[in-house]
Amino acid sequence: MHADEDIMPMAERDPSPRKGSRTAARVRASALKLFARHGYAAVSMRQIASDVGVQPGALYNHFPTKQDILKDLMLSHMRDLLDAWTPFADEAGQSADPLDVFVRFHIRYHLQRREEVFISYMELRNLEPENFAEVEAERRRYESILKVILEDGQKSGAYRIADTGVAARAIIAMLTGIPNWYRENGPLSADKIEEIYLEMVRGSVAATPLTASIESD
Repeated sequence: MHADEDIMPMAERDPSPRKGSRTAARVRASALKLFARHGYAAVSMRQIASDVGVQPGALYNHFPTKQDILKDLMLSHMRDLLDAWTPFADEAGQSADPLDVFVRFHIRYHLQRREEVFISYMELRNLEPENFAEVEAERRRYESILKVILEDGQKSGAYRIADTGVAARAIIAMLTGIPNWYRENGPLSADKIEEIYLEMVRGSVAATPLTASIESD
């Protein structure tokens, strides 16, 4: 823990809730950028304050420690992810193969949030035990969505899976890794990557092959 975050200074409270909300949002955005660029351990509260353009004491009105910022970023990412899935849940329930819906949703959502994805996975090791447990509970909620899809497919005979829990974690890990290497100016479009990964996921659970095969470039 950095010395400048050990004790919360007796800074003046922001008199305007709206202004305070804007400042907190700027702190989150700055921390997200700096953590993704330099790593959580290498960034201090003073650096975040400098990037935001406020005195260090202003940060403590919103986040007592740097650990609180990290926890907030990770929980916000997971809760936004779960909220974003809600409208797709009905589509998955009506789809011939809800696994297709989940895979496409996951890839598209995560490709638009590279920094959040990077921090949410690479900085888990820097969460204190209590905070890790809270974030992990949200991650398990999301994982359970895919696990239920796989269990239903297993029961119907659509998928052949030895362990749905392991399969769910493996699929999510594979899909979440895409933002780490995919580049928009690369040889493959996001749509092509989506189709390739969908085929790999379906193959991993022995799902019925898609009717349309992927043509090589």
